[in-house]
Amino acid sequence: MEAGIILCMSQNIHQQLSDRLGAVHARQRLGIEEEAPRVFGRGINFFHPENWYSAHSILRFLLKASGLYWYGRQRASAIRRRENKIVLPHLPRAFDGLTILHLSDLHVDMNPKATQALINLVENLDYDICVITGDYRAWTSGSIDAAMAGMRSLCTVLHQPVYAVLGNHDSIRMVPELEDMGIQMLLNESTIIEIQGEELYLAGIDDAHYYRVDNLEKSAEDIPHEAVSILLSHTPEIYRQAAHSGYDVMLCGHTHGGQICLPGGIPLTLDAKCPRYMGSGSWQYHTMQGYTSVGAGTSIVDVRLNCLPEVTLHRLHSIAAE
Repeated sequence: MEAGIILCMSQNIHQQLSDRLGAVHARQRLGIEEEAPRVFGRGINFFHPENWYSAHSILRFLLKASGLYWYGRQRASAIRRRENKIVLPHLPRAFDGLTILHLSDLHVDMNPKATQALINLVENLDYDICVITGDYRAWTSGSIDAAMAGMRSLCTVLHQPVYAVLGNHDSIRMVPELEDMGIQMLLNESTIIEIQGEELYLAGIDDAHYYRVDNLEKSAEDIPHEAVSILLSHTPEIYRQAAHSGYDVMLCGHTHGGQICLPGGIPLTLDAKCPRYMGSGSWQYHTMQGYTSVGAGTSIVDVRLNCLPEVTLHRLHSIAAE
Protein backbone atom coordinates (compact mmCIF):
# COMPACT_ATOMS: atom_id res chain seq x y z
CA MET A 1 0.00 0.00 0.00
CA GLU A 2 2.77 2.43 1.04
CA ALA A 3 4.83 1.55 -2.04
CA GLY A 4 1.79 2.26 -4.23
CA ILE A 5 1.33 5.70 -2.65
CA ILE A 6 5.02 6.55 -3.20
CA LEU A 7 4.81 5.40 -6.85
CA CYS A 8 1.69 7.51 -7.40
CA MET A 9 3.38 10.58 -5.86
CA SER A 10 6.45 10.02 -8.06
CA GLN A 11 4.29 9.79 -11.18
CA ASN A 12 2.45 12.97 -10.17
CA ILE A 13 5.64 14.99 -9.73
CA HIS A 14 6.99 13.68 -13.05
CA GLN A 15 3.83 14.80 -14.83
CA GLN A 16 3.74 18.12 -12.98
CA LEU A 17 7.34 18.92 -13.94
CA SER A 18 6.83 17.76 -17.54
CA ASP A 19 3.88 20.14 -17.87
CA ARG A 20 5.86 22.99 -16.30
CA LEU A 21 9.30 22.54 -17.92
CA GLY A 22 8.79 20.26 -20.89
CA ALA A 23 9.20 16.50 -20.94
CA VAL A 24 12.87 16.42 -21.97
CA HIS A 25 14.08 18.94 -19.37
CA ALA A 26 12.13 17.17 -16.63
CA ARG A 27 13.46 13.73 -17.63
CA GLN A 28 17.06 14.99 -17.79
CA ARG A 29 17.02 16.66 -14.38
CA LEU A 30 15.10 13.90 -12.58
CA GLY A 31 17.18 11.17 -14.20
CA ILE A 32 20.50 12.70 -13.10
CA GLU A 33 19.14 13.35 -9.61
CA GLU A 34 18.18 9.70 -9.23
CA GLU A 35 21.80 8.65 -9.83
CA ALA A 36 24.19 8.65 -6.86
CA PRO A 37 25.98 12.02 -6.48
CA ARG A 38 29.50 11.82 -7.89
CA VAL A 39 32.59 13.20 -6.18
CA PHE A 40 34.67 12.93 -9.35
CA GLY A 41 33.58 13.54 -12.92
CA ARG A 42 30.41 15.04 -14.38
CA GLY A 43 29.78 18.76 -14.37
CA ILE A 44 32.16 21.55 -15.33
CA ASN A 45 34.55 20.77 -12.46
CA PHE A 46 36.18 17.36 -12.11
CA PHE A 47 36.05 17.37 -8.28
CA HIS A 48 32.82 17.98 -6.34
CA PRO A 49 33.63 18.23 -2.60
CA GLU A 50 29.99 18.98 -1.75
CA ASN A 51 29.18 15.36 -2.74
CA TRP A 52 31.99 13.86 -0.59
CA TYR A 53 29.98 13.56 2.60
CA SER A 54 32.74 12.01 4.73
CA ALA A 55 34.86 15.10 4.03
CA HIS A 56 32.33 17.20 5.93
CA SER A 57 33.17 15.42 9.20
CA ILE A 58 36.89 15.51 8.51
CA LEU A 59 36.88 19.25 7.86
CA ARG A 60 34.76 19.90 10.94
CA PHE A 61 37.20 17.87 13.06
CA LEU A 62 40.22 19.78 11.69
CA LEU A 63 38.56 23.13 12.36
CA LYS A 64 37.72 22.12 15.93
CA ALA A 65 41.28 20.86 16.48
CA SER A 66 42.65 24.21 15.26
CA GLY A 67 40.35 26.17 17.57
CA LEU A 68 38.71 28.00 14.66
CA TYR A 69 35.42 26.12 14.48
CA TRP A 70 33.31 28.07 16.99
CA TYR A 71 34.68 31.41 15.83
CA GLY A 72 33.87 30.42 12.23
CA ARG A 73 30.33 29.40 13.21
CA GLN A 74 29.83 32.80 14.80
CA ARG A 75 31.02 34.53 11.63
CA ALA A 76 28.59 32.44 9.55
CA SER A 77 25.70 34.36 11.14
CA ALA A 78 27.30 37.79 10.69
CA ILE A 79 25.52 38.53 7.41
CA ARG A 80 26.38 41.91 5.91
CA ARG A 81 24.46 44.07 3.47
CA ARG A 82 26.45 45.06 0.39
CA GLU A 83 25.51 47.55 -2.31
CA ASN A 84 26.47 47.49 -5.98
CA LYS A 85 25.81 50.08 -8.67
CA ILE A 86 25.11 48.86 -12.21
CA VAL A 87 25.33 51.54 -14.90
CA LEU A 88 23.58 50.76 -18.19
CA PRO A 89 23.61 53.66 -20.68
CA HIS A 90 20.60 52.29 -22.60
CA LEU A 91 18.53 51.57 -19.46
CA PRO A 92 14.93 52.78 -19.96
CA ARG A 93 14.21 55.88 -17.86
CA ALA A 94 11.50 54.14 -15.83
CA PHE A 95 14.08 51.69 -14.45
CA ASP A 96 16.60 54.31 -13.34
CA GLY A 97 17.14 53.67 -9.62
CA LEU A 98 15.50 50.22 -9.63
CA THR A 99 16.83 48.23 -6.67
CA ILE A 100 17.30 44.45 -6.85
CA LEU A 101 17.79 42.40 -3.70
CA HIS A 102 20.13 39.54 -4.63
CA LEU A 103 20.22 36.45 -2.39
CA SER A 104 22.29 33.37 -3.11
CA ASP A 105 23.48 30.08 -1.61
CA LEU A 106 21.07 30.22 1.31
CA HIS A 107 21.41 26.56 2.43
CA VAL A 108 18.58 27.35 4.84
CA ASP A 109 18.63 23.92 6.52
CA MET A 110 22.35 24.09 7.40
CA ASN A 111 22.40 26.52 10.33
CA PRO A 112 19.09 27.68 11.90
CA LYS A 113 20.79 30.61 13.66
CA ALA A 114 22.23 31.92 10.37
CA THR A 115 18.89 31.48 8.60
CA GLN A 116 17.14 33.49 11.31
CA ALA A 117 19.82 36.19 11.00
CA LEU A 118 19.08 36.32 7.26
CA ILE A 119 15.34 36.67 7.89
CA ASN A 120 15.92 39.46 10.40
CA LEU A 121 18.17 41.35 7.97
CA VAL A 122 16.04 41.21 4.82
CA GLU A 123 12.76 41.91 6.62
CA ASN A 124 13.44 45.66 6.74
CA LEU A 125 15.32 46.16 3.47
CA ASP A 126 13.90 48.46 0.79
CA TYR A 127 13.98 47.06 -2.77
CA ASP A 128 11.82 46.72 -5.88
CA ILE A 129 12.38 43.08 -6.85
CA CYS A 130 14.17 40.13 -5.28
CA VAL A 131 16.25 37.52 -7.13
CA ILE A 132 17.70 34.29 -5.71
CA THR A 133 20.50 32.50 -7.54
CA GLY A 134 20.07 29.00 -6.16
CA ASP A 135 21.24 26.53 -3.51
CA TYR A 136 18.43 26.32 -0.98
CA ARG A 137 19.49 22.97 0.50
CA ALA A 138 22.61 21.98 2.49
CA TRP A 139 22.97 18.46 1.06
CA THR A 140 23.01 17.63 -2.65
CA SER A 141 20.61 14.70 -2.41
CA GLY A 142 17.90 13.31 -0.15
CA SER A 143 14.90 15.02 1.40
CA ILE A 144 13.91 18.56 0.44
CA ASP A 145 11.52 19.02 3.39
CA ALA A 146 13.82 20.95 5.76
CA ALA A 147 14.98 23.27 2.98
CA MET A 148 11.40 23.98 1.92
CA ALA A 149 10.41 24.71 5.52
CA GLY A 150 13.28 27.20 5.76
CA MET A 151 12.27 28.83 2.48
CA ARG A 152 8.67 29.18 3.66
CA SER A 153 9.91 31.09 6.70
CA LEU A 154 12.09 33.35 4.55
CA CYS A 155 9.29 34.02 2.06
CA THR A 156 7.11 35.49 4.80
CA VAL A 157 9.43 38.54 4.89
CA LEU A 158 10.33 38.85 1.19
CA HIS A 159 8.53 41.51 -0.87
CA GLN A 160 7.08 40.40 -4.20
CA PRO A 161 8.01 39.92 -6.94
CA VAL A 162 10.64 37.23 -6.31
CA TYR A 163 12.46 35.43 -9.15
CA ALA A 164 14.86 32.51 -8.76
CA VAL A 165 16.87 29.70 -10.33
CA LEU A 166 18.12 26.33 -9.06
CA GLY A 167 21.68 25.49 -8.01
CA ASN A 168 23.75 22.31 -7.86
CA HIS A 169 22.47 21.51 -4.34
CA ASP A 170 18.84 21.75 -5.43
CA SER A 171 16.31 19.24 -6.64
CA ILE A 172 13.93 19.96 -9.50
CA ARG A 173 11.28 18.54 -7.14
CA MET A 174 11.48 21.85 -5.26
CA VAL A 175 9.96 23.82 -8.13
CA PRO A 176 6.23 23.29 -7.40
CA GLU A 177 6.67 24.17 -3.71
CA LEU A 178 8.83 27.22 -4.40
CA GLU A 179 6.32 28.51 -6.93
CA ASP A 180 3.49 27.91 -4.45
CA MET A 181 5.41 30.26 -2.12
CA GLY A 182 5.13 33.00 -4.73
CA ILE A 183 8.62 32.59 -6.23
CA GLN A 184 8.70 32.70 -10.03
CA MET A 185 11.28 30.13 -11.08
CA LEU A 186 13.17 30.90 -14.29
CA LEU A 187 14.51 27.66 -15.73
CA ASN A 188 15.89 28.31 -19.21
CA GLU A 189 13.23 30.98 -19.71
CA SER A 190 12.68 34.72 -19.42
CA THR A 191 10.06 37.15 -18.21
CA ILE A 192 9.33 40.83 -18.82
CA ILE A 193 9.37 43.41 -16.04
CA GLU A 194 7.29 46.41 -17.09
CA ILE A 195 7.24 49.87 -15.52
CA GLN A 196 5.33 52.79 -17.05
CA GLY A 197 5.13 51.03 -20.41
CA GLU A 198 8.90 50.37 -20.59
CA GLU A 199 10.44 46.90 -20.42
CA LEU A 200 13.39 45.06 -18.93
CA TYR A 201 13.98 41.35 -19.57
CA LEU A 202 14.95 38.99 -16.75
CA ALA A 203 16.09 35.47 -17.67
CA GLY A 204 17.27 32.47 -15.70
CA ILE A 205 18.88 29.12 -16.42
CA ASP A 206 18.89 25.76 -14.67
CA ASP A 207 22.11 24.61 -12.96
CA ALA A 208 25.15 24.78 -15.24
CA HIS A 209 27.74 23.57 -12.71
CA TYR A 210 26.83 19.94 -11.94
CA TYR A 211 23.60 19.00 -13.69
CA ARG A 212 24.53 20.83 -16.92
CA VAL A 213 20.88 21.29 -17.93
CA ASP A 214 21.26 25.00 -18.68
CA ASN A 215 20.03 26.27 -22.04
CA LEU A 216 21.11 29.84 -22.73
CA GLU A 217 19.70 29.80 -26.26
CA LYS A 218 16.24 28.95 -24.97
CA SER A 219 16.46 31.53 -22.18
CA ALA A 220 17.29 34.31 -24.65
CA GLU A 221 15.05 33.37 -27.57
CA ASP A 222 12.26 35.82 -26.69
CA ILE A 223 14.55 38.75 -25.80
CA PRO A 224 14.94 41.46 -28.48
CA HIS A 225 18.58 42.23 -29.24
CA GLU A 226 18.20 45.92 -28.32
CA ALA A 227 16.45 45.25 -24.99
CA VAL A 228 18.15 45.52 -21.60
CA SER A 229 18.50 42.01 -20.19
CA ILE A 230 19.66 40.48 -16.91
CA LEU A 231 20.56 36.80 -16.54
CA LEU A 232 20.28 34.79 -13.32
CA SER A 233 22.68 31.85 -13.16
CA HIS A 234 23.69 29.83 -10.13
CA THR A 235 27.34 29.77 -11.24
CA PRO A 236 29.55 32.31 -13.02
CA GLU A 237 31.13 29.51 -15.05
CA ILE A 238 29.06 30.20 -18.18
CA TYR A 239 30.23 33.84 -18.35
CA ARG A 240 31.56 33.52 -21.93
CA GLN A 241 28.39 32.02 -23.33
CA ALA A 242 26.24 34.53 -21.44
CA ALA A 243 28.22 37.53 -22.69
CA HIS A 244 28.08 36.37 -26.29
CA SER A 245 24.36 35.67 -25.95
CA GLY A 246 23.89 39.42 -25.55
CA TYR A 247 23.08 39.72 -21.85
CA ASP A 248 23.89 43.08 -20.27
CA VAL A 249 24.16 41.80 -16.71
CA MET A 250 24.70 38.40 -15.08
CA LEU A 251 23.95 37.83 -11.39
CA CYS A 252 25.23 34.60 -9.85
CA GLY A 253 26.65 32.88 -6.77
CA HIS A 254 27.92 29.32 -6.08
CA THR A 255 31.50 30.15 -5.10
CA HIS A 256 30.74 31.31 -1.53
CA GLY A 257 33.73 33.60 -2.14
CA GLY A 258 35.77 30.62 -0.93
CA GLN A 259 33.89 30.56 2.43
CA ILE A 260 37.08 29.58 4.29
CA CYS A 261 39.71 32.08 3.18
CA LEU A 262 43.20 33.16 4.10
CA PRO A 263 43.64 36.59 5.72
CA GLY A 264 42.76 39.28 3.21
CA GLY A 265 39.88 37.20 1.86
CA ILE A 266 42.07 35.03 -0.38
CA PRO A 267 40.02 31.91 -1.20
CA LEU A 268 41.56 28.46 -0.88
CA THR A 269 39.14 27.24 -3.55
CA LEU A 270 36.16 28.62 -5.44
CA ASP A 271 34.84 25.24 -6.66
CA ALA A 272 34.27 26.90 -10.02
CA LYS A 273 36.02 26.88 -13.37
CA CYS A 274 36.27 30.63 -13.94
CA PRO A 275 38.85 33.40 -13.49
CA ARG A 276 39.49 34.10 -9.82
CA TYR A 277 38.46 37.73 -10.18
CA MET A 278 34.94 36.46 -10.88
CA GLY A 279 34.86 34.58 -7.57
CA SER A 280 33.17 37.39 -5.66
CA GLY A 281 31.80 40.89 -6.16
CA SER A 282 31.48 42.86 -9.37
CA TRP A 283 33.35 42.09 -12.59
CA GLN A 284 33.08 42.62 -16.32
CA TYR A 285 33.59 40.41 -19.36
CA HIS A 286 33.47 42.24 -22.69
CA THR A 287 30.34 44.40 -22.47
CA MET A 288 28.54 42.22 -19.89
CA GLN A 289 28.65 43.28 -16.25
CA GLY A 290 28.62 40.52 -13.66
CA TYR A 291 28.26 40.10 -9.94
CA THR A 292 29.08 36.97 -7.94
CA SER A 293 27.52 36.89 -4.49
CA VAL A 294 29.52 35.14 -1.78
CA GLY A 295 26.16 33.91 -0.52
CA ALA A 296 24.25 34.18 2.74
CA GLY A 297 24.71 30.57 3.87
CA THR A 298 27.39 27.92 4.23
CA SER A 299 28.14 24.57 2.61
CA ILE A 300 29.97 21.43 3.78
CA VAL A 301 30.64 22.98 7.22
CA ASP A 302 28.70 25.85 8.81
CA VAL A 303 31.82 28.00 9.17
CA ARG A 304 33.10 31.16 7.50
CA LEU A 305 36.62 32.52 7.91
CA ASN A 306 37.78 35.82 6.38
CA CYS A 307 34.71 35.80 4.13
CA LEU A 308 31.51 37.15 5.67
CA PRO A 309 28.15 36.09 4.22
CA GLU A 310 26.16 38.73 2.36
CA VAL A 311 22.96 39.95 0.82
CA THR A 312 23.35 42.45 -2.01
CA LEU A 313 21.33 45.44 -3.18
CA HIS A 314 22.00 46.19 -6.86
CA ARG A 315 20.87 49.63 -8.05
CA LEU A 316 20.39 50.22 -11.76
CA HIS A 317 21.34 53.57 -13.25
CA SER A 318 21.39 54.92 -16.78
CA ILE A 319 24.37 57.23 -16.11
CA ALA A 320 27.19 57.17 -13.59
CA ALA A 321 26.77 59.47 -10.60
CA GLU A 322 29.03 62.48 -10.50
